[in-house]
Amino acid sequence: MKRIIFLLLFTSCFAYAATAQLSTVDTSKYPKLVTFSAQQDHDNMMQQLGIKKLRPGPSGDAAAPNHANYDESMANPCPQLPDILTAKNGKKITTPEMWWSQRRPELVEDIEKELYGRVPKNIPKVSWAVKVTDREFIGRTPAIVKQLVGHVDNNGYPLINVDINMTEVLPTNVKGPVPVLMMFGFPSFPAPAQPSPAEMEKLNAVFKEMMIKYDPSLKAIFDRYPVYSPITRLAGPNFFALPAIENLSPTEQLLAAGWGYVTIDPNSIQADNGAGLTRGIIGLVNKGQPRKPDDWGSLRAWAWGAARGLDYLETDTLVDAKKVGIEGVSRYGKAALVTLAFEQRFAVGLIGSSGKGGATLERRVFGEAVESLTGTGEYHWMAGNYLKYGTEESSFGKKAGCDLIVDSHELIALCAPRLTFISYGIPEKGDAKWLDQTGSYMATVAAGTVFKLLGVKDIGVSNDYMTEKMPPMLTDMLDGELAWRQHDGGHTDGPNFKFFIPWATKFLKYTKAQ
Repeated sequence: MKRIIFLLLFTSCFAYAATAQLSTVDTSKYPKLVTFSAQQDHDNMMQQLGIKKLRPGPSGDAAAPNHANYDESMANPCPQLPDILTAKNGKKITTPEMWWSQRRPELVEDIEKELYGRVPKNIPKVSWAVKVTDREFIGRTPAIVKQLVGHVDNNGYPLINVDINMTEVLPTNVKGPVPVLMMFGFPSFPAPAQPSPAEMEKLNAVFKEMMIKYDPSLKAIFDRYPVYSPITRLAGPNFFALPAIENLSPTEQLLAAGWGYVTIDPNSIQADNGAGLTRGIIGLVNKGQPRKPDDWGSLRAWAWGAARGLDYLETDTLVDAKKVGIEGVSRYGKAALVTLAFEQRFAVGLIGSSGKGGATLERRVFGEAVESLTGTGEYHWMAGNYLKYGTEESSFGKKAGCDLIVDSHELIALCAPRLTFISYGIPEKGDAKWLDQTGSYMATVAAGTVFKLLGVKDIGVSNDYMTEKMPPMLTDMLDGELAWRQHDGGHTDGPNFKFFIPWATKFLKYTKAQ
């Protein structure tokens, strides 16, 4: 509850500030801000692309007539993946130099154009400010916590205000700069510091006095309950009842291992809906106008915001900016993978249950389909051009996932040779078959060729994605810079933190210094 109240107050303050700023702006000097519903924006993009009809996505209801396919024999209508190590001119890529100078730029161009969109060149600068600094005790670990706001310069279009919301938590019981895991989520102070008992007594005395002045009838109530204190301390950590290290929350595990963490709010960068595409950072750069087909979508915008968060971490002397990772689950798992692929300053990624649009092969027809992402609910994650691959009728004919010239194995390959941990749970616990864990495993297997080319290890199997079988859950494939592990929990990466942290710590060559 206290976190919800904090977020509401935080959001309200900035909404008020944005409204006050807007009231002083002469709006006639700027293009009129377009207000679309998600359906209107989706229709506009279809019109730009010449699409008359899209195929509906499959239903997650097994009893529905258009239920999703879960028959593995029908899951690979076009099993041959684009060859990562063959350039567009047909030449084989055989050296790291050829990868960096020729093949990787080709893949970046195609993945941007067809999947996630291009980041504009004219994005305004971000100025970071520390709003609050608090010293807290989180479980066993003393920490310094900062509430940060990254204000995007909107002088070019003051009708839209973008303030990136981020919280940084660093342990204070270790020496030297520490590695940090940036996580997509909803920032809050994990364990706000509280006044001492003497200070609480003073606060209660003043508060009672103020309440009685406001409503004199309250004096009788306080006289009847003289020991009652309206303001009470929150429950603090009980050092005699703390869980064992292996049972700590993921963030407490990070702190105990000498890591810091950052939580960055994706919605403060770009809304998670189609109606918001003329707002947020995408709308600010477009001056409130609808996207063009190869403009960036929300996943790429969130990745851009994470990179701006990394800009701040590079200025913090308590952080080892060469050892910063990115993490997310589900849609934020997609965003974490996109971030790691395109922003090479991130050293490590924990990619949780990312599904289609993330680590799962686009051309696979198992559970979630391309058509699931081209409808009005999730299209905003992707570039407008992505809609073409759910097209039934259009000026260019009919297209499906098999027509894509790139796929997710190549997105994973863009992360090489940096540390990339692909994580899933099991359907029985809620990490639904819809996510197509097998399709992600196949992509991970295929991506391994690039990790090997660049002189590091992959998950330790052949790179024949059609014959390699996904191993049983709880199988550790953690011997290389590319890692795979399916835990026995649900739609979360939490159970894999106890494996991810030592894996990343080892490969980053980090030693916790007391």
